[in-house]
Amino acid sequence: MAGALRPGGTLLIANLTSFNTAGQPTGWTRDGEGSARFTIDHYMDERPIWLSWRGIRIQNWHRPLSKYMTLLLDQGLLLRMFVEPEPSGGDPARIAIHRRVPYFHIMEWQKPD
Repeated sequence: MAGALRPGGTLLIANLTSFNTAGQPTGWTRDGEGSARFTIDHYMDERPIWLSWRGIRIQNWHRPLSKYMTLLLDQGLLLRMFVEPEPSGGDPARIAIHRRVPYFHIMEWQKPD
């Protein structure tokens, strides 16, 4: 991707967080006391994950965040922004659930002049 950027050009990436994908396909489970917990396991292992929802099936990939960061930094790109957006508006109970586990992040990278 870096080769397609002009000097000074930016690359905007919105991706599922590695914390989220490390929990798939198990994700939310109940502990011995019945409390909801999000399972993260084998975080450092890159792997495909098959997911299905609303009648579609996709192959997603889990990679640790360091993999993405290292590949982009090795291409000489500069990280200009990193955001983990928080939910806002809507049902407070749903907001509370989505604040427990980051779902996605947004990164802006720039090719130096």
